[in-house]
Amino acid sequence: MYLNKVLLYGNLTRDPELKALPSGQQVASFGLATNRSFKNKEGAQQEQTEFHNIVAFGRTAEVMGQYLKKGRPIYVEGRIQTRSWDKDGAKQYRTEIVVDTFQFGAQAGGDGQQRGSYAAGPAQGDSTPAQQAPADMGADIQYPEEEINPEDIPF
Repeated sequence: MYLNKVLLYGNLTRDPELKALPSGQQVASFGLATNRSFKNKEGAQQEQTEFHNIVAFGRTAEVMGQYLKKGRPIYVEGRIQTRSWDKDGAKQYRTEIVVDTFQFGAQAGGDGQQRGSYAAGPAQGDSTPAQQAPADMGADIQYPEEEINPEDIPF
């Protein structure tokens, strides 16, 4: 069995760029920065930043283009893909993370709660909301006041 799975949590390095394929399907691309802290041989704290190219398709791309801005933290799940093409007789390569699902990160000054997540659907890379994002992206999630009785569960 083979596995190609990527999990990233970081900040956008630029606003998502939204384009349309000839088929009409939307494509969003942007950069994501992740940080790693560690101690070097001398025991001094070091920080290393990695930059990732992110690409999303379909409804996921539309949602990302609408709600994400530079500096915003997000959690991304996807797969690694390397594309190649010829430019002026030289072979060019680009390694990207193709988004399967993502979740909005905590907003600056927010309470750190998850605001919403989106998952790519099985057909054409289109997505369906796993949890609807609030219209203003700042509203708290409202939970029902009543308790769930285990006897009411049908299984």
